[in-house]
Amino acid sequence: MIGTLYTLAAFIVAIAILIAVHEYGHFITARKLGVKVEKFSIGFGPSLFSWRSRDGEVQYIIAAIPLGGYVKMMGENSGKEDVPEEEKHRAFDRQAIWKRAAIASAGPGFNVLFAIVGYMAVGWLGQLVMPSSVGVVIADSPAMHAGFTAGDEVVGVDGRSIGHWLELEETLKDKVGAEVRFTVSRAGVEEVLVARMPTPESDPILMDVAGEVLGISPGVWVDVTAVVEDSPAASAGLRAGDRIIRTGGVLLNSTQGLISAVQSHAGRELMLSIERDGSVLDVAVTPAEDSDGQVRIGAQLTASPMHDPVVRHMGLFEGLAYGFTRTWEMTALTLQVMGKMIVSAISPENLGGPIAIAKLAGQTASLGIVPFLTFLALVSVNLAVINLMPVPVLDGGHLVYLGIEKLRGRPLDPMTMQRTQVVGIVLLITLMAFAIYNDIVRYFQG
Repeated sequence: MIGTLYTLAAFIVAIAILIAVHEYGHFITARKLGVKVEKFSIGFGPSLFSWRSRDGEVQYIIAAIPLGGYVKMMGENSGKEDVPEEEKHRAFDRQAIWKRAAIASAGPGFNVLFAIVGYMAVGWLGQLVMPSSVGVVIADSPAMHAGFTAGDEVVGVDGRSIGHWLELEETLKDKVGAEVRFTVSRAGVEEVLVARMPTPESDPILMDVAGEVLGISPGVWVDVTAVVEDSPAASAGLRAGDRIIRTGGVLLNSTQGLISAVQSHAGRELMLSIERDGSVLDVAVTPAEDSDGQVRIGAQLTASPMHDPVVRHMGLFEGLAYGFTRTWEMTALTLQVMGKMIVSAISPENLGGPIAIAKLAGQTASLGIVPFLTFLALVSVNLAVINLMPVPVLDGGHLVYLGIEKLRGRPLDPMTMQRTQVVGIVLLITLMAFAIYNDIVRYFQG
C-alpha cells in the first residue's frame, strides 16, 4: 500500500512538473507577444484550487485530473467569442501568423529546454553508471572470435570514446551488420580488436546488442541466499552462500539466463557449476513444477554486478555539452521508435501509457534525484515530440493550420477545422486506450 501511494505521488509530481513546463511555454510567450491570457490550468476537470494573478487578468487553476493542462487565450476560438473592441488587438486570432506559430511552438520548445537543463544537472550531479568492463564473453560469439577476454575495458568504438556500459550499448545499436573496431584496455595496455556485428532478426533498439549480438556482458554474480527444505536444490546439495557460475556448462551472465535454463529443464537434470569456499563444484539439480505450475529449484537467489558501478561527475563545460547532445540523442531515438512503430518494424505492444509512466516515476524517484531527473528529461523529450506531431488538437496540428493559412492567405473555415479536430481527438483517445490496454496486460503478466 505504501509503495503504491509512493508511486502515485511520484507520478503526480512528475506529470505536474512536465505539464507546468509545457503550458508555461505557451503562457509566457503569449504574454510577451501581447496576447491576453485568461486561464492557466494544470490538469483537467473540476477545479481544486484557483487564484487570480496580481493584475486580475489570469485565473490560475489546479484541476482534479492531472493528465494534461491548458492555456486559455482571448480570441482563441475564432468567431465563437465576443471580444470587446478595445481588446481586439490582444486577441489570439488577431495576431500575425508568426506570433501564433511562436505561441504554439513554445510548449514543446520549453519541454526541450527543460530536458537540456535536466540532462546538464544530471551530468553535474553525477550519474551512477556501470563501467565498460567485460565480465563475460559468450562462447562462439563474434566477441570471442575477435579476441575479447573477461576483464577487458572497452574504451573506444570506431574512434568514439566510451566511458561506461550504457554508452557502449547505445553506440553498438547503430553498428549491427558492420565491421567494428574496438579499443580495449587490457592490463593497462590498449589493444584494437575487430569484430563483425551480425544483423539480428529483431530490431536492435529493443535488444541488448552487446550481449545478444556481439557476445559480451558486464556479468553478474548469482548467489544462493537460502534453500527451501525438501526442494530440488536441497536434494542436489546446494547451500546458502554458494555462487552459481555455469548452467549446463555455459558461463552464467545474468539471472535471466539461470531462470531460462531452469524453466527449460522441467523434470530433467541440469548441471550447475558452483563456487564454494574457494573451490568449484558441479552439482546436478532437477527442476520441478510447484503447485502454481511454475518450474523452480527451490533456492532464493540474489544478483550483484561483477564490477561495481561508479559515479561519473562532469565538469562545467562537459555538462553543458551533455545537456544538448543527450537531448538530441533522445529526440532522435524517440522519432526513430515512433517511425518504426508506424511501419510495424517495432510492435505497438511496446507502447506505454500512464500506468507504465507511473511505475517508472516511482522506481526512479526511489533511487534518488539523479535517476528521477533523467526520467523527467526523457519524458519531457517525448512530450515535445508527440505534441509536434501534425495531429489536430496538438501543437503540431495548430502549426499545420497556420501553414495552410499562410499558403491560402486565409484560415480554414470553422467547419473544416472542427471536423479535423474531432478526427484528432478520436485518434488520441484510441492511442491512449491502446496504451492503457498494454499497461494492463503487462501488469497482469507481471
